[in-house]
Amino acid sequence: MAWFLYLLECSDGSVYTGIATDVEARFEKHASGAGARYTRSRKPVRVLASFELANRSSASRAEYWVKRLSPDQKRALAAGARTLESVIPLPEPQLAVRVEEVAGEDSGA
Repeated sequence: MAWFLYLLECSDGSVYTGIATDVEARFEKHASGAGARYTRSRKPVRVLASFELANRSSASRAEYWVKRLSPDQKRALAAGARTLESVIPLPEPQLAVRVEEVAGEDSGA
């Protein structure tokens, strides 16, 4: 199932970041006051952007990094001036573990 990272413009000019499987339904929840505490006092005005991700784990990871951006940086992301990939750091390279097969069990001892 696809998950989405979404950016909402709020009535006070702030930009809210969240994740959901259905962005429009989630926007309606926020607009009705049944969404996140943040959007209850800062009514959402519109969806600025949404980005499809493969699963909840990748959506949560993206949300973690996007929430650290300033409102201007979030607006640049929504406008396409930045890519989602430019916001999320690459994972640490996995250390290659070399496994050597022992040819024969005779050690001569």
